[in-house]
Amino acid sequence: MKILLLGSLFIFATASFAAITQDSTTTDSSILLEMPSDLEFSDGQEEVIAPETSPSVDSAATVQATGVSASGDNNADQSLWGIFIAGLIGGFAAFLMPCIFPMVPLTVSFFTKKAGSRTKAIGQALLYGFFIIVIYVALGMIVTIIFGSDALNALSTNGYFNFFFFLLLVVFAASFFGAFEITLPSSFVNKIDAKSDKGGLVGLFFMAFSLAVVSFSCTGPIIGTLLVDAASKGDRLGPAVGMLGFSVALAIPFALFAMFPSLLKSMPKSGGWLNSVKVVLGFLELALALKFLSNVDLAYHWNWLDREVFLSLWIVIFGLMGLYLIGKIKFSHDSDLKYLSVPRTLLAITVFAFVVYMVPGLWGAPLKSISAFLPPSATQDFDLTTGMGVHGPATGDGKVKKYAEIFHERGTPKGFDPYYDYDQALETAKEINKPVLIDFTGWNCVNCRQMEANVWTDPRVAKILKEEFVMAELFVDDKTVLAPEEQYVSTFSGKKIKTIGNKNSDFQAATFNNNAQPYYVIVDTQGNVLVPPSGANYDIDSYIAFLRSGIDAFKAKK
Repeated sequence: MKILLLGSLFIFATASFAAITQDSTTTDSSILLEMPSDLEFSDGQEEVIAPETSPSVDSAATVQATGVSASGDNNADQSLWGIFIAGLIGGFAAFLMPCIFPMVPLTVSFFTKKAGSRTKAIGQALLYGFFIIVIYVALGMIVTIIFGSDALNALSTNGYFNFFFFLLLVVFAASFFGAFEITLPSSFVNKIDAKSDKGGLVGLFFMAFSLAVVSFSCTGPIIGTLLVDAASKGDRLGPAVGMLGFSVALAIPFALFAMFPSLLKSMPKSGGWLNSVKVVLGFLELALALKFLSNVDLAYHWNWLDREVFLSLWIVIFGLMGLYLIGKIKFSHDSDLKYLSVPRTLLAITVFAFVVYMVPGLWGAPLKSISAFLPPSATQDFDLTTGMGVHGPATGDGKVKKYAEIFHERGTPKGFDPYYDYDQALETAKEINKPVLIDFTGWNCVNCRQMEANVWTDPRVAKILKEEFVMAELFVDDKTVLAPEEQYVSTFSGKKIKTIGNKNSDFQAATFNNNAQPYYVIVDTQGNVLVPPSGANYDIDSYIAFLRSGIDAFKAKK
């Protein structure tokens, strides 16, 4: 059983990162804050006239917004499922905390003795579990009510909040390492505990509330991480869904052991391994914190966390975790490790294998399984894996590509040479008579990184993209301020467009009624959409079929 319990810790990190990768809505907050409520996504072929005030949209006078609804709805569903699964595994991890795990036998025996009968005990245990769910879901709803869905959208790309989240997760990690405990005021805890002595439903509710309050020093960092992760998605239901998964996982064991008290005999005994659970989660908190710092670093061009620097930090963090698991390093609250248990050994092997897997990434190995979490491959300064020279900012005919100095060296996958301004890409497409592939992407878009590392690197896909299309890579979350003469007021959102990210995000939302990334649109030389756009599609053959369909549609219009 310990194998399953300890194994869930490593899975919790994967689930948290998976929840991040599920999110493909990385829109600029200044656009979304003023999006009209009547924005509709059409399944049909509807003519959409581009706003006249947008420089980027002028060149695409008319486009067909086709197939947008399915992509947007599917991405939203995937994001919520990812948040729920992360919450579920986070709840199971919280159950292993020293503040909760030892309480299970006491709580179950309380029900069985006080109820008088097994049936009544089960009923009370189910109500107890139900109240746990209600309390934590209410917490998630409060987060949404306080901030609102618009503010949650703002959190996903706001540099200050992402940096705050980074610091917050570092504090949580320090708490798990034993530097201090995050607790609620003792007077508040005592009042809640006193109310739990009342009988009936009120007593059961405050008993569940007492569990949440007393265990806060252990569960607080996990809950905080889940809420930060959910809030960063920008989905108004995210925090509540995350807390639903967390509370369901926390409530199930209490109800299960109350229904089958004999299972208590098979539970592992409390001991030093419970503190090891906290320390392992502390290492995972540190690794997750770096992702939020990377988001800020990329969007604001600080250039702190290049890919190899990020990987170096992860290698050190997980290497230290492995050394901790085999007893080579010890924290203040740890008991002596006399021998390695089988679960601990298996987890240590997994962690060290992960460290070895990451090492070649320092020299440019793609590391496809974790590419979504890493900074773009273009930020890699030393790369032995590519034989392709990195193109400069000029085209073959001597044109200087607008914004290339901002995006090319750090944002574009190596070996590709796209445009970063839609108008310029469309102008070139007219000259050489090729369709344009618009790639709406973002610095913080993890699904974009996964597409670039796992799909675009396929030789067949790369050949088509380089030879058959004029590529326009448009970053929707870049914070570079536009020149004063390029700034304008959007007729779509009513907001002043001040940055490159604002401009590209406004273009996508106003022209295609969509705000998800990645979002691939194939247009002809007049800016007309040729085939239904596509979101993230990790099936290489399917993605090639999408590209081929655009090429065939373009040739058919000649």
